[in-house]
Amino acid sequence: MALNTKFDELLEFPCNFSFKVMGLADPQLIPDVLSVVQKIAPGDYAPTVKPSSKGTYHSLSIPVIVNSKEQIEEIYTALNKLDLVRYIL
Repeated sequence: MALNTKFDELLEFPCNFSFKVMGLADPQLIPDVLSVVQKIAPGDYAPTVKPSSKGTYHSLSIPVIVNSKEQIEEIYTALNKLDLVRYIL
C-alpha cells in the first residue's frame, strides 16, 4: 500500500525526522519499535518515553535520520503493523 504523502515537497533529504508512536505500556513495545526502525534506517536510537497518566500507554519519540519520502512511508507502514502500537504521528 503506497502512502500519498508530500514529505518530498516539505523536507530536504537527508534530514532528522521525529516519529511519535503511542502504544500499550508493554515491555516489548520499545524493542519492537526499535527493531522496525533499525531494519529500515540503521542507526543508534534512544527514544524518549512518556507513560500515560494511568500507565496504560507509552508515548515514544524517536528522532531518525531519513533519506527519502519512501523511507518515511516504509517506517510508518511497518510500525502500523505492530500489535502493541495504537497511533503513529
